[in-house]
Amino acid sequence: MYDSVKDILKDLPRFHNELLELNEILLANLIMIGEIPAPTFEEEQRIEFLKNRFAESGLLSTSSDETGNALGILHGEKGDRNILVVAHTDTVFPATVDHTLSIQIDRVTGPSVGDNSLGCAVLATLPKIIEALKLPIYSNLIFMGSSRSLGRGNLEGLRFFLSNFKDPIVAGLCIEGVELGRLSYTSLGMLRGEITCQVPEAYDWTRFGAVGAIVTLNEVINKILEIPLPRRPRTTIVLGAIHGGTSFNTIATHASLRFEIRSEAEGMAKNIGVEIEDIVASVSSHTGAEIKVEKIAERRPGGIPFNHPLAKNARAILNELNIKPRISPSTSELSAFIDKNIPALTVGITNGEHLNEQNEAVKIEPISIGIAQLLGLLLIIDRGFNGEH
Repeated sequence: MYDSVKDILKDLPRFHNELLELNEILLANLIMIGEIPAPTFEEEQRIEFLKNRFAESGLLSTSSDETGNALGILHGEKGDRNILVVAHTDTVFPATVDHTLSIQIDRVTGPSVGDNSLGCAVLATLPKIIEALKLPIYSNLIFMGSSRSLGRGNLEGLRFFLSNFKDPIVAGLCIEGVELGRLSYTSLGMLRGEITCQVPEAYDWTRFGAVGAIVTLNEVINKILEIPLPRRPRTTIVLGAIHGGTSFNTIATHASLRFEIRSEAEGMAKNIGVEIEDIVASVSSHTGAEIKVEKIAERRPGGIPFNHPLAKNARAILNELNIKPRISPSTSELSAFIDKNIPALTVGITNGEHLNEQNEAVKIEPISIGIAQLLGLLLIIDRGFNGEH
Protein backbone atom coordinates (compact mmCIF):
# COMPACT_ATOMS: atom_id res chain seq x y z
CA MET A 1 0.00 0.00 0.00
CA TYR A 2 1.27 3.45 -0.98
CA ASP A 3 4.19 2.14 -3.02
CA SER A 4 4.31 5.36 -5.06
CA VAL A 5 3.28 9.00 -4.98
CA LYS A 6 0.46 8.10 -7.41
CA ASP A 7 -0.98 5.67 -4.86
CA ILE A 8 -1.16 8.47 -2.29
CA LEU A 9 -2.67 10.97 -4.72
CA LYS A 10 -5.29 8.39 -5.73
CA ASP A 11 -6.42 8.01 -2.10
CA LEU A 12 -6.85 11.74 -1.38
CA PRO A 13 -10.58 11.81 -2.32
CA ARG A 14 -11.21 9.01 0.19
CA PHE A 15 -9.46 11.02 2.90
CA HIS A 16 -11.63 14.03 2.08
CA ASN A 17 -14.91 12.08 2.19
CA GLU A 18 -14.14 10.18 5.42
CA LEU A 19 -12.87 13.32 7.12
CA LEU A 20 -16.30 14.90 6.78
CA GLU A 21 -17.57 12.39 9.36
CA LEU A 22 -14.95 13.59 11.86
CA ASN A 23 -15.89 17.26 11.63
CA GLU A 24 -17.75 17.28 14.94
CA ILE A 25 -14.71 16.06 16.88
CA LEU A 26 -12.47 18.62 15.22
CA LEU A 27 -14.89 21.51 15.76
CA ALA A 28 -15.34 20.53 19.41
CA ASN A 29 -11.57 20.66 19.86
CA LEU A 30 -11.45 23.99 18.03
CA ILE A 31 -14.05 25.58 20.31
CA MET A 32 -12.44 24.26 23.47
CA ILE A 33 -8.89 25.24 22.61
CA GLY A 34 -9.90 28.50 20.93
CA GLU A 35 -11.59 29.77 24.09
CA ILE A 36 -8.39 29.32 26.11
CA PRO A 37 -6.40 32.60 26.04
CA ALA A 38 -2.76 31.99 25.11
CA PRO A 39 -0.70 35.16 24.71
CA THR A 40 2.99 34.47 24.17
CA PHE A 41 4.67 33.21 27.38
CA GLU A 42 1.23 32.36 28.85
CA GLU A 43 0.30 29.25 26.87
CA GLU A 44 0.21 26.82 29.81
CA GLN A 45 -3.53 26.05 29.67
CA ARG A 46 -3.45 25.30 25.96
CA ILE A 47 -0.40 23.12 26.48
CA GLU A 48 -2.27 21.13 29.14
CA PHE A 49 -5.26 20.76 26.82
CA LEU A 50 -3.07 19.35 24.05
CA LYS A 51 -1.26 16.99 26.41
CA ASN A 52 -4.63 15.64 27.62
CA ARG A 53 -5.81 15.11 24.05
CA PHE A 54 -2.55 13.35 23.15
CA ALA A 55 -2.90 11.06 26.17
CA GLU A 56 -6.54 10.27 25.34
CA SER A 57 -5.42 9.27 21.83
CA GLY A 58 -2.96 6.79 23.28
CA LEU A 59 0.19 8.67 22.31
CA LEU A 60 3.30 7.66 24.22
CA SER A 61 5.81 9.97 25.90
CA THR A 62 3.12 12.63 26.38
CA SER A 63 4.92 15.45 28.17
CA SER A 64 6.08 19.04 28.16
CA ASP A 65 9.67 20.23 28.19
CA GLU A 66 11.57 23.11 29.81
CA THR A 67 10.11 25.71 27.45
CA GLY A 68 6.54 24.43 27.83
CA ASN A 69 6.04 22.60 24.53
CA ALA A 70 3.29 19.96 24.45
CA LEU A 71 4.64 16.68 23.09
CA GLY A 72 3.22 13.29 22.15
CA ILE A 73 4.64 10.49 20.01
CA LEU A 74 2.73 8.12 17.74
CA HIS A 75 5.16 5.24 17.22
CA GLY A 76 5.25 3.97 13.67
CA GLU A 77 5.16 0.38 12.46
CA LYS A 78 8.90 0.54 11.76
CA GLY A 79 9.86 3.46 14.00
CA ASP A 80 13.24 4.03 12.36
CA ARG A 81 12.57 7.66 11.34
CA ASN A 82 11.04 10.71 13.02
CA ILE A 83 8.69 13.31 11.51
CA LEU A 84 7.85 16.43 13.53
CA VAL A 85 4.35 17.89 13.14
CA VAL A 86 4.05 21.26 14.87
CA ALA A 87 1.49 24.02 15.46
CA HIS A 88 2.23 27.11 17.54
CA THR A 89 -0.03 27.50 20.55
CA ASP A 90 0.39 31.22 21.31
CA THR A 91 -1.76 34.02 19.93
CA VAL A 92 -1.54 37.79 19.47
CA PHE A 93 -4.41 38.58 21.86
CA PRO A 94 -4.03 39.18 25.61
CA ALA A 95 -6.07 37.25 28.17
CA THR A 96 -8.22 40.37 28.77
CA VAL A 97 -9.87 39.92 25.36
CA ASP A 98 -13.09 37.88 25.31
CA HIS A 99 -12.09 34.60 23.62
CA THR A 100 -15.63 33.26 23.16
CA LEU A 101 -15.96 31.62 19.74
CA SER A 102 -19.16 31.73 17.70
CA ILE A 103 -20.01 28.83 15.42
CA GLN A 104 -22.36 29.29 12.46
CA ILE A 105 -23.36 26.95 9.64
CA ASP A 106 -20.39 27.85 7.46
CA ARG A 107 -17.80 29.42 9.78
CA VAL A 108 -16.32 29.82 13.23
CA THR A 109 -15.60 33.35 14.44
CA GLY A 110 -13.52 34.73 17.28
CA PRO A 111 -10.07 35.98 18.29
CA SER A 112 -7.19 33.85 16.95
CA VAL A 113 -9.48 31.17 15.56
CA GLY A 114 -7.36 30.98 12.40
CA ASP A 115 -4.01 31.94 13.90
CA ASN A 116 -3.60 29.49 15.33
CA SER A 117 -6.43 27.83 17.25
CA LEU A 118 -7.47 25.81 14.20
CA GLY A 119 -3.89 24.63 13.70
CA CYS A 120 -3.81 23.44 17.33
CA ALA A 121 -7.21 21.75 16.96
CA VAL A 122 -6.01 19.85 13.90
CA LEU A 123 -2.89 18.80 15.80
CA ALA A 124 -5.03 17.60 18.72
CA THR A 125 -7.34 15.62 16.42
CA LEU A 126 -4.75 14.21 14.02
CA PRO A 127 -3.98 11.00 15.99
CA LYS A 128 -7.73 10.16 16.03
CA ILE A 129 -7.96 10.91 12.30
CA ILE A 130 -5.04 8.60 11.46
CA GLU A 131 -6.68 5.86 13.53
CA ALA A 132 -10.13 6.35 12.00
CA LEU A 133 -8.78 6.27 8.43
CA LYS A 134 -6.63 3.22 9.27
CA LEU A 135 -3.53 4.83 7.77
CA PRO A 136 -0.42 2.65 8.04
CA ILE A 137 2.36 4.90 9.32
CA TYR A 138 5.90 3.55 9.32
CA SER A 139 7.70 6.51 10.94
CA ASN A 140 7.38 7.93 14.43
CA LEU A 141 5.16 11.01 14.35
CA ILE A 142 6.10 13.58 16.97
CA PHE A 143 3.15 15.89 17.61
CA MET A 144 4.16 19.20 19.14
CA GLY A 145 2.24 22.27 20.29
CA SER A 146 5.08 24.78 20.32
CA SER A 147 5.34 27.53 22.93
CA ARG A 148 6.82 31.02 22.73
CA SER A 149 6.66 31.31 18.97
CA LEU A 150 5.27 34.77 18.21
CA GLY A 151 6.82 38.19 18.74
CA ARG A 152 9.31 38.26 21.58
CA GLY A 153 8.99 34.50 21.88
CA ASN A 154 11.16 34.24 18.74
CA LEU A 155 10.34 30.53 18.19
CA GLU A 156 11.98 29.68 21.49
CA GLY A 157 9.97 26.49 22.08
CA LEU A 158 10.67 24.91 18.69
CA ARG A 159 14.30 26.04 18.67
CA PHE A 160 14.81 24.45 22.08
CA PHE A 161 13.29 21.15 21.00
CA LEU A 162 15.28 20.92 17.76
CA SER A 163 18.50 21.69 19.63
CA ASN A 164 17.91 19.08 22.34
CA PHE A 165 16.05 16.17 20.74
CA LYS A 166 18.62 13.40 20.46
CA ASP A 167 17.30 11.49 17.42
CA PRO A 168 17.38 12.91 13.88
CA ILE A 169 14.26 14.53 12.41
CA VAL A 170 13.85 13.66 8.73
CA ALA A 171 11.30 16.41 7.97
CA GLY A 172 8.90 18.86 9.56
CA LEU A 173 5.33 19.98 8.88
CA CYS A 174 4.11 23.28 10.31
CA ILE A 175 0.31 23.61 10.57
CA GLU A 176 -1.35 27.02 10.26
CA GLY A 177 -5.09 27.53 10.34
CA VAL A 178 -5.14 29.72 7.22
CA GLU A 179 -4.93 30.01 4.24
CA LEU A 180 -5.84 26.84 2.34
CA GLY A 181 -3.29 26.49 -0.47
CA ARG A 182 -0.61 28.25 1.50
CA LEU A 183 2.67 26.52 0.79
CA SER A 184 5.93 27.74 2.25
CA TYR A 185 9.22 25.90 1.91
CA THR A 186 11.59 28.87 2.08
CA SER A 187 12.15 31.51 4.73
CA LEU A 188 13.01 35.15 4.29
CA GLY A 189 15.83 36.75 6.18
CA MET A 190 14.18 38.90 8.83
CA LEU A 191 15.00 41.25 11.66
CA ARG A 192 12.18 42.45 13.91
CA GLY A 193 12.70 45.24 16.40
CA GLU A 194 11.22 48.07 18.44
CA ILE A 195 12.42 51.65 18.67
CA THR A 196 11.48 53.55 21.83
CA CYS A 197 11.80 57.31 22.25
CA GLN A 198 11.70 58.74 25.77
CA VAL A 199 11.98 62.42 26.64
CA PRO A 200 13.85 62.55 29.99
CA GLU A 201 12.37 64.40 32.96
CA ALA A 202 15.29 66.85 32.91
CA TYR A 203 14.79 67.62 29.22
CA ASP A 204 15.52 71.26 28.31
CA TRP A 205 12.35 72.42 26.55
CA THR A 206 13.94 75.84 25.87
CA ARG A 207 16.59 74.42 23.54
CA PHE A 208 16.31 75.21 19.83
CA GLY A 209 14.00 72.81 18.01
CA ALA A 210 12.78 71.10 21.19
CA VAL A 211 9.80 68.81 20.42
CA GLY A 212 8.00 65.86 21.98
CA ALA A 213 8.62 62.16 21.49
CA ILE A 214 6.20 61.74 18.59
CA VAL A 215 7.87 64.37 16.39
CA THR A 216 11.30 63.02 17.31
CA LEU A 217 10.25 59.47 16.41
CA ASN A 218 8.80 60.81 13.17
CA GLU A 219 12.26 62.12 12.30
CA VAL A 220 13.62 58.62 12.82
CA ILE A 221 10.88 57.22 10.56
CA ASN A 222 11.65 59.70 7.78
CA LYS A 223 15.33 58.74 7.84
CA ILE A 224 14.45 55.01 7.79
CA LEU A 225 12.33 55.61 4.69
CA GLU A 226 15.38 57.17 3.00
CA ILE A 227 17.41 53.94 3.32
CA PRO A 228 17.99 52.67 -0.25
CA LEU A 229 16.55 49.16 -0.70
CA PRO A 230 17.57 46.83 -3.55
CA ARG A 231 14.97 45.41 -5.92
CA ARG A 232 17.08 42.28 -6.27
CA PRO A 233 17.37 40.57 -3.89
CA ARG A 234 13.90 41.68 -2.82
CA THR A 235 14.10 43.63 0.43
CA THR A 236 11.54 45.64 2.38
CA ILE A 237 11.07 47.47 5.66
CA VAL A 238 7.63 47.13 7.25
CA LEU A 239 6.65 49.77 9.83
CA GLY A 240 4.09 47.72 11.70
CA ALA A 241 2.85 49.72 14.71
CA ILE A 242 3.40 53.08 16.34
CA HIS A 243 2.27 54.24 19.77
CA GLY A 244 2.77 57.46 21.69
CA GLY A 245 1.29 60.28 23.71
CA THR A 246 -1.62 60.49 26.11
CA SER A 247 -3.93 63.37 25.14
CA PHE A 248 -4.75 66.24 22.76
CA ASN A 249 -3.08 69.02 24.72
CA THR A 250 -0.09 67.22 26.24
CA ILE A 251 3.31 66.97 24.59
CA ALA A 252 4.20 63.30 24.30
CA THR A 253 7.14 62.16 26.41
CA HIS A 254 7.14 58.58 25.11
CA ALA A 255 6.63 56.95 21.71
CA SER A 256 7.51 53.60 20.16
CA LEU A 257 7.75 52.05 16.70
CA ARG A 258 7.72 48.35 15.81
CA PHE A 259 9.38 47.44 12.55
CA GLU A 260 10.40 44.41 10.53
CA ILE A 261 13.09 44.12 7.86
CA ARG A 262 12.67 41.29 5.33
CA SER A 263 15.08 40.21 2.62
CA GLU A 264 15.84 37.24 0.39
CA ALA A 265 19.59 37.81 0.88
CA GLU A 266 21.76 36.49 3.69
CA GLY A 267 22.92 39.34 5.93
CA MET A 268 20.84 42.07 4.26
CA ALA A 269 18.35 42.44 7.14
CA LYS A 270 21.22 42.58 9.63
CA ASN A 271 23.02 45.28 7.62
CA ILE A 272 19.90 47.44 7.39
CA GLY A 273 19.43 46.92 11.12
CA VAL A 274 22.87 48.47 11.67
CA GLU A 275 21.82 51.45 9.53
CA ILE A 276 18.73 51.92 11.68
CA GLU A 277 20.89 51.82 14.82
CA ASP A 278 23.06 54.59 13.32
CA ILE A 279 19.96 56.67 12.52
CA VAL A 280 18.71 56.28 16.08
CA ALA A 281 22.06 57.28 17.54
CA SER A 282 22.24 60.35 15.29
CA VAL A 283 18.72 61.59 16.08
CA SER A 284 19.20 60.92 19.78
CA SER A 285 22.43 62.94 19.89
CA HIS A 286 21.04 66.11 18.32
CA THR A 287 17.59 66.06 19.97
CA GLY A 288 18.57 65.07 23.51
CA ALA A 289 15.88 62.39 23.59
CA GLU A 290 16.65 58.87 24.81
CA ILE A 291 16.11 56.65 21.76
CA LYS A 292 16.89 52.94 21.83
CA VAL A 293 16.58 50.00 19.43
CA GLU A 294 15.71 46.56 20.78
CA LYS A 295 16.11 43.50 18.57
CA ILE A 296 13.13 41.18 19.17
CA ALA A 297 13.54 38.41 16.59
CA GLU A 298 15.80 37.39 13.73
CA ARG A 299 15.61 34.83 10.92
CA ARG A 300 18.03 33.49 8.34
CA PRO A 301 16.94 33.02 4.72
CA GLY A 302 16.96 29.51 3.28
CA GLY A 303 14.85 26.43 2.67
CA ILE A 304 14.42 23.78 0.01
CA PRO A 305 14.44 24.65 -3.72
CA PHE A 306 11.37 24.78 -5.96
CA ASN A 307 12.30 21.48 -7.62
CA HIS A 308 12.95 19.59 -4.36
CA PRO A 309 10.86 16.35 -4.30
CA LEU A 310 9.03 17.45 -1.15
CA ALA A 311 8.06 20.80 -2.71
CA LYS A 312 7.08 19.17 -6.02
CA ASN A 313 4.94 16.53 -4.32
CA ALA A 314 3.30 19.15 -2.11
CA ARG A 315 2.23 21.05 -5.22
CA ALA A 316 1.01 17.79 -6.79
CA ILE A 317 -1.21 17.15 -3.74
CA LEU A 318 -2.73 20.63 -3.97
CA ASN A 319 -3.38 20.19 -7.69
CA GLU A 320 -5.00 16.80 -7.10
CA LEU A 321 -7.34 18.43 -4.56
CA ASN A 322 -8.07 21.32 -6.98
CA ILE A 323 -6.45 23.84 -4.64
CA LYS A 324 -4.53 26.70 -6.20
CA PRO A 325 -1.08 26.82 -4.54
CA ARG A 326 -0.22 30.06 -2.75
CA ILE A 327 3.55 29.78 -2.68
CA SER A 328 5.27 32.33 -0.49
CA PRO A 329 8.23 32.47 1.88
CA SER A 330 7.62 32.34 5.62
CA THR A 331 9.18 33.86 8.73
CA SER A 332 7.40 31.49 11.13
CA GLU A 333 8.28 28.02 12.51
CA LEU A 334 9.73 26.99 9.16
CA SER A 335 12.87 29.06 9.79
CA ALA A 336 13.73 27.01 12.91
CA PHE A 337 13.85 23.87 10.73
CA ILE A 338 15.94 25.71 8.15
CA ASP A 339 18.49 26.64 10.82
CA LYS A 340 18.93 22.89 11.47
CA ASN A 341 18.99 21.95 7.75
CA ILE A 342 15.78 19.93 8.12
CA PRO A 343 13.45 19.97 5.08
CA ALA A 344 10.06 21.33 6.12
CA LEU A 345 6.82 22.83 4.85
CA THR A 346 4.24 25.24 6.24
CA VAL A 347 0.67 24.59 5.08
CA GLY A 348 -2.73 26.16 5.73
CA ILE A 349 -5.93 24.27 6.55
CA THR A 350 -8.83 26.48 5.44
CA ASN A 351 -9.78 29.93 4.20
CA GLY A 352 -10.30 32.79 6.62
CA GLU A 353 -11.13 36.45 7.06
CA HIS A 354 -10.05 39.34 9.29
CA LEU A 355 -6.82 37.66 10.37
CA ASN A 356 -5.50 38.95 13.72
CA GLU A 357 -8.66 40.94 14.38
CA GLN A 358 -11.16 40.07 17.12
CA ASN A 359 -13.75 39.04 14.51
CA GLU A 360 -11.34 36.64 12.82
CA ALA A 361 -13.21 33.83 11.05
CA VAL A 362 -12.46 30.47 9.42
CA LYS A 363 -14.64 28.60 6.94
CA ILE A 364 -15.75 25.11 7.96
CA GLU A 365 -16.34 23.36 4.63
CA PRO A 366 -12.72 23.50 3.28
CA ILE A 367 -11.22 22.14 6.53
CA SER A 368 -11.56 18.51 5.42
CA ILE A 369 -9.71 19.31 2.19
CA GLY A 370 -6.95 21.00 4.15
CA ILE A 371 -6.53 17.98 6.41
CA ALA A 372 -6.55 15.61 3.40
CA GLN A 373 -3.66 17.67 2.08
CA LEU A 374 -1.86 17.29 5.41
CA LEU A 375 -2.36 13.50 5.44
CA GLY A 376 -1.04 13.24 1.90
CA LEU A 377 2.11 15.14 2.90
CA LEU A 378 2.61 12.94 5.95
CA LEU A 379 2.44 9.82 3.77
CA ILE A 380 4.80 11.33 1.20
CA ILE A 381 7.40 11.92 3.91
CA ASP A 382 6.64 8.66 5.72
CA ARG A 383 7.27 6.60 2.58
CA GLY A 384 10.49 8.47 1.79
CA PHE A 385 9.18 10.21 -1.33
CA ASN A 386 10.49 13.58 -0.05
CA GLY A 387 13.95 13.12 -1.59
CA GLU A 388 15.44 11.45 1.45
CA HIS A 389 16.28 8.23 -0.41
